[in-house]
Amino acid sequence: MIIATWNINGIKARLDVLLSWLEGRKPDIACLQEIKSQDEGFPRAAIEALGYHVETHGQKGFNGVALLSKMPPAEVSRGLPGDDGDEQARFIEGVWKIGPRVLRVASIYLPNGNPLGTEKFPYKLGWMARLEAHATRRLRDECDLVLAGDYNIIPEPLDAKSPAAWAGDALFQPESRQVYRRLKGLGLVDAVRSTTDDQTFTFWDYQAGAWQKNNGIRIDHLLLSPEAAERMMSVGVDQHVRGWEKPSDHVPVLVELAN
Repeated sequence: MIIATWNINGIKARLDVLLSWLEGRKPDIACLQEIKSQDEGFPRAAIEALGYHVETHGQKGFNGVALLSKMPPAEVSRGLPGDDGDEQARFIEGVWKIGPRVLRVASIYLPNGNPLGTEKFPYKLGWMARLEAHATRRLRDECDLVLAGDYNIIPEPLDAKSPAAWAGDALFQPESRQVYRRLKGLGLVDAVRSTTDDQTFTFWDYQAGAWQKNNGIRIDHLLLSPEAAERMMSVGVDQHVRGWEKPSDHVPVLVELAN
């Protein structure tokens, strides 16, 4: 079973790219972020034609997350618990029952937090605290759990081509990185980093030839519960997609779990 995460950076602008990737890679579950579409405007027909079930949590013009799956989920929840007043569409979670096992997969679009010195950074940290509390609850279930998405966090200097360039950015602040470490401290496994110490990136800015210079960062992560990590067979980053025509500035990250 292949589970993937991809910040698509606008589903309507990137639909052809997404369809080509789905046809080639054929993930069982694909978690999308930054769909930038309301639920009723999401181009589900073209995706459903490829055999996928579509669940969205959208918002007009920005944010928005989705779950695409070959098998419909048994349950879907929208919105990260802990703040009923938070109207930003950044979290959707599905449950799949596969034989005797329960699989939970969340698509996460964690707040960027920039610029520092504004209300956006405390909102990021507060959102992360809610995610930590939610992960703590879910881990008690001892099920296969995958928290997938654009975390907008560079965990370590290894995860940036030029770490010094990000010193004043919310993605690389000590507070952000500390919460990420706390998530791992709960027992969650960073799929990519658990399988390689090599420098690998998932995002390249559109500006200043970042892709051509490989001036990237790793901010798209798959965090697995111990139960899911035990079933991990392989991990990959589809970096070649960044070179396609009209690409997202992010690329898909994938984990393969044994059935």
